[in-house]
Amino acid sequence: MLEGFAISMSTFWILLFIIFLIAEAATAGLVSIWFCAGALCSFVAAKVGAAVYVQIIIFIVASVALFVLTRPFVKNVIKLKSEPTNLDRIIGQSVAVTEKIDNKADTGAIKYDGKVWTARSNDFDVTFEKGDFVTVDRIEGVKVIVK
Repeated sequence: MLEGFAISMSTFWILLFIIFLIAEAATAGLVSIWFCAGALCSFVAAKVGAAVYVQIIIFIVASVALFVLTRPFVKNVIKLKSEPTNLDRIIGQSVAVTEKIDNKADTGAIKYDGKVWTARSNDFDVTFEKGDFVTVDRIEGVKVIVK
């Protein structure tokens, strides 16, 4: 079915460039931009008549070199900011125990900002009675760890 179907190496590199460009556009981070540049370098090599193995070497070297040289710079310029959520506000807060916190019995709850949270003690052997005030140390999954 594909007998006699042949493309030039310059067409191959342009197609590869387009594929990497689409992959780059479809992702949130920089994933294949270096391969786009490598494909363009190999396209130029193909246009000037370089052998196929030279084109492949140029693609690999250009892609890796651009990755190594630009990745640290790009990571500093395009920092993915982690936005604190409202959950972070609870850490360090003093809250009232609404259900006895007992790690051995797997029970415990606190209420903060109108929401009830499953709570566990920071120290496995320490329990807190209903009405006690505790400090939220951290969040693990959907549970607050208190002390």
